[in-house]
Amino acid sequence: QLQLVESGGGLVQPGGSLRLSCAASGFTLDYYAIGWFRHAPGKERDGVSCISSSDGSTYYTDSVKGRFTISRDNAKNTVYLQMNSLKPEDTAVYYCAARRWRYPAGQAMCVMPGFGSWGQGTQVTVSS
Repeated sequence: QLQLVESGGGLVQPGGSLRLSCAASGFTLDYYAIGWFRHAPGKERDGVSCISSSDGSTYYTDSVKGRFTISRDNAKNTVYLQMNSLKPEDTAVYYCAARRWRYPAGQAMCVMPGFGSWGQGTQVTVSS
């Protein structure tokens, strides 16, 4: 059974860092693109970053460019989201998700309807 488990969330002060992990089981990540999405109170769930399975290309939404870095370790079947210079507006529940995708990453593929498998989410709170 395909399963994704997020970890690494928590409470951090503005300007701080967190690294989220998305561990996959029941399938190999080799043929799946992975996306990180977040859901803040009163807002829709939005794509934050995605990474392709084919060439390792990445996509970031504008608000996190230069601060967040997505990476994958296929040997560990895990994808990471390094989050630096965190801001209060980054506060949300962060979800990872998987989709079959063998093309480069981009804005068009980093959208919720394309992703069929989701983790349970991890809370990130940025506050002083």
